Amino acid sequence: MVVGDFPVEVDTLVIGSGPGGYVAAIRAAQLGKKVTIVEKGTIGGVCLNVGCIPSKALIEAGHRYHDAGNSEDMGITVGEAKLDFSKVQAWKGSVVDKLTGGVESLLKGNKVEVVRGEAYFVDDSTVKIMDEKSSQTYKFNDCIVATGSTPIEIPAFKWSKRVVSSTGALALDEVPKKLIVIGGGYIGIELGSAYANLGSEVTILEGTKSVLPTFEKQMSQLVVKRLKKAGVTIKTEAMAKEMEETDTGIKVKAEINGKEEEFEGDYLLVTVGRKPNTDELGLEQAGVELDEKGLVKIDKQCRTSSSHIYAIGDITHGPALAHKASYEAKVAAEAIAGEPAEIDYTAIPEVVFSGPELASVGLNEKQAKEEGYDYVASKFPFQANGRALSLNQSEGFLKMITRKEDGLVLGVQIAGTNASDMISEACLAIEAGMTAEDIALTIHAHPSLGEITMETAEVALGMPIHIVK
Repeated sequence: MVVGDFPVEVDTLVIGSGPGGYVAAIRAAQLGKKVTIVEKGTIGGVCLNVGCIPSKALIEAGHRYHDAGNSEDMGITVGEAKLDFSKVQAWKGSVVDKLTGGVESLLKGNKVEVVRGEAYFVDDSTVKIMDEKSSQTYKFNDCIVATGSTPIEIPAFKWSKRVVSSTGALALDEVPKKLIVIGGGYIGIELGSAYANLGSEVTILEGTKSVLPTFEKQMSQLVVKRLKKAGVTIKTEAMAKEMEETDTGIKVKAEINGKEEEFEGDYLLVTVGRKPNTDELGLEQAGVELDEKGLVKIDKQCRTSSSHIYAIGDITHGPALAHKASYEAKVAAEAIAGEPAEIDYTAIPEVVFSGPELASVGLNEKQAKEEGYDYVASKFPFQANGRALSLNQSEGFLKMITRKEDGLVLGVQIAGTNASDMISEACLAIEAGMTAEDIALTIHAHPSLGEITMETAEVALGMPIHIVK
């Protein structure tokens, strides 16, 4: 790192190299900007290193291990499956390494300068970048802040050897015999499911009336059914109060329906949300306004109250999703380049990699009703789809919400295998302003899960082929 009294002048500065930061850097470079990206940790941020990617790798390993001994109904009998968790972790690490290495290559290929260190704003056009040995001042024309978020720590359940966040849960060197999870949101359900499939006895403590409360009850109930079948204990309206930690395990006391219950485990996973990484950046020095939760206030181009500083991803309002960060990254970069880009979250999907997978985009039935739409809710079951049956994954359904007057697609909810992939067609339909007829008239490959989307559109038109109306 260059050290000196004179500031280094840069064009576009990006702080953070996660799915928001690195995408912003690449898009800005593609649009002719000279870009410098600052990263204090590992390229790829939380998502690639200790979030989205490693968690999905662990989930897949859990599925493979669980399914290895559960195929007798298909006529396949195998010996007892054996698990070498150290190899699972090594494989998971190799997936992460390939992706982070790929991102570094992409940055280099787009001539993005990478600076290692931690950034702190001096004013609205200057940051100081520091590492363990030195510091250097940088002056920028435009800056995109993409510093992400970290797991929320509960005062009564401080991080320790036995109390872990999602990051710690992904780095365990053993499969817990017993795992307690506080929080039944998507992270708790995904990691709880993964470890249950790997052989853990899992207990989930959720403070609200149901797990995955942001999804329709019909959808979350399918996940609950699968979890219980896997031996997972789910306690709702359960308020964790205190814990007792030893060298070999942990005890958690929770209040459930007015009564105190105690749970024992090898580890406690706490997943009660994430907080924005905005408190150690000196944003106040740059005139950047935050709300009471520490989130950065932005306009439709991701511009903050300081006109040449932009903010994207988990540090802004909305769901903490990697694809939201990447989307906002492109908008911010294009805005800096003078293009008329604006954020529009109408078609942003939410996905849970549970069993079965859940995915939703646009309005659900409750939201359509609250917004005053005269709508039609149409459903098609996975069990009526040939591909789902051949995969032995016939559990679930697709629901399509359409405007009654013209069939405009307002929203789609999917509960079933590969919902995470299937939702993209629904996102495109909403983004393009398509109707149920547009989807029904689109030829879908047979046999495929994609046909379920087409069949649901035909239900909306009142002319289904593979179910009786």
